[in-house]
Amino acid sequence: MHDVTDANTWGPGIDEAVNAISRGGLVVLPTDTVYGIGADAFDAAAVAALLAAKGRGRQMPPPVLVPDARTLDGLATEVPDAARALVEAFWPGGFTIILRAQPSLQWDLGETHGTVALRMPDHEAALALLRRTGPLAVSSANRTGQAAAREAGDAVEQLGDAVRCYLDGGTAPGGVASTIVDATGEHLRVARDGAVSLEQLREVAPVLGVGEETSEVPAG
Repeated sequence: MHDVTDANTWGPGIDEAVNAISRGGLVVLPTDTVYGIGADAFDAAAVAALLAAKGRGRQMPPPVLVPDARTLDGLATEVPDAARALVEAFWPGGFTIILRAQPSLQWDLGETHGTVALRMPDHEAALALLRRTGPLAVSSANRTGQAAAREAGDAVEQLGDAVRCYLDGGTAPGGVASTIVDATGEHLRVARDGAVSLEQLREVAPVLGVGEETSEVPAG
């Protein structure tokens, strides 16, 4: 467990997390929503270990956290203008966008059907780690079906020795998972309600809510 509440002293903890990721290990890190469990997105064995630690199958692939919005075009293709507008408005923050993955990428996140869910967290310790590791496959730091961890200790209780390094950033400020918008279809659609409300999304772009039909989308 490493304290990363202070940028002036978090160096050793970030170093240890980078080392763990480079060796195929799992890391628990604080974010602006809830704590996450992360692995090198390009290490298939590490991603499989992440899913196993959560008790989750390949049919529920993890999102990918990125350090910068400029990473978007390196990981995704066919990005709609409306999706770019949402990214510009809500990154960094509690907003995840599902896009078509670049077909040339050598990764295996699970049964993604050629898509990838991307998010840039609004948390300095998380971003400090991501700037050194590059994109990380990150899911909430809890066993599937259990409450998401808002404290590093909550994650330890659920994940234990499956994780090589824990970064303790104090209480996660958001406590609510990110909103997920699917931008791979004809219309942008909320796949999971979360930190960013549908009303906030619609101030930027026309987005379908969960279960809504196309006739219900505001003109913008």
